[in-house]
Amino acid sequence: MRRKGLIKKCAALSLALIMSMGTLAGCGKGGDSTTDTLPSQNESKVADANTDAKGEPATTDASHPNEARSMLTGKWVPADTANNSPVCVMYSNIKDAIPQSSISYADIVFESLVEGGITRLCAFFENKDNLVKIGPVRSCRLYYLFLAKEYEATYVHFGYSDLAEEYLKMDKMHSLDGMVYCGFYRSTDRVAPHNAYTSWQGIMDSVAAKGYPTTYPEGYRSPLQFNTDDNNDIDLSGDPIAQKCNKFVPGYPYNKPWFEYNAEDGLYYRYQFGDAHIDKETGEQLAFKNILVKYVTGDYVDGTPDYVNSDAGMALYITDGYAVPVTWWKLEEFGQTYYYGADGKEITVNQGKTFICYVEERYKDNVEVLP
Repeated sequence: MRRKGLIKKCAALSLALIMSMGTLAGCGKGGDSTTDTLPSQNESKVADANTDAKGEPATTDASHPNEARSMLTGKWVPADTANNSPVCVMYSNIKDAIPQSSISYADIVFESLVEGGITRLCAFFENKDNLVKIGPVRSCRLYYLFLAKEYEATYVHFGYSDLAEEYLKMDKMHSLDGMVYCGFYRSTDRVAPHNAYTSWQGIMDSVAAKGYPTTYPEGYRSPLQFNTDDNNDIDLSGDPIAQKCNKFVPGYPYNKPWFEYNAEDGLYYRYQFGDAHIDKETGEQLAFKNILVKYVTGDYVDGTPDYVNSDAGMALYITDGYAVPVTWWKLEEFGQTYYYGADGKEITVNQGKTFICYVEERYKDNVEVLP
């Protein structure tokens, strides 16, 4: 019954896209086609075009020997790297905590409200064994736990909210809490709680001590389906429901972030607190090929958001100077999120780094897509 209800809701959302835009045009052009069939009940076991029958990353291009496509970026990487399950780190994102360390190495970054209008960032890393300072690391929130599971990631945090406590005890959750495990340290250049850091070696040592898996499970399917054309980006410019997007504002009230498109390299550069969002270790500004905006609903428990995790809703996909409305749906709280265009097909996104914003439906009017 739950599945049927979500299918009906997703269909209604797709119809809303069609009615508001007056077209059935799809989200992506120039990439590989995707299925218009809704995912199965056992969605975490559905293999995609980037995995073989055993769930191992597949190399189908003779020009890329011993390589496979990354589950996080869609780019060619060494085959053993592609099969390594990621690590995600909960970053503090208040003014006292910036600039953060090593966040520019992340392949996917999520941002969502926590308490009092502030946001936290959850950064997903594929294999970054050269990183010696990652953080500052802050406490877990429940909805980020579900995200970690979508990507089969080990979730690195320092403490947790009351809502997350029971979920952290589940065997299926692979998490490292800096209040319990080694591999974390305090820096002397900031005061607590914004001075807790870790390193890649510290994380890997703790993963080994816990006996957590370090590779994707058999049949794993990436939540993001990437364009497999290495020479041509997905082009939204000819899509009748797309609009120009040279600046995007997600509308978070405290850090007031925004993204600006650079047509020369095709990336969206991130700003917050009135200035460029910089990595302390590299001096580089954070930049992304894709932006996804997922509109969510939920309640607050003792001031902490408790978002509805398995549902369907509206979303935006932004890349290469254009934005297009899409829909999302997720059948189970520990399942994966799927994004669909107005034509009912699962969308593909461009190869590269992705930034994903969770925006509450009630704050939807604060989002700005600017030409």
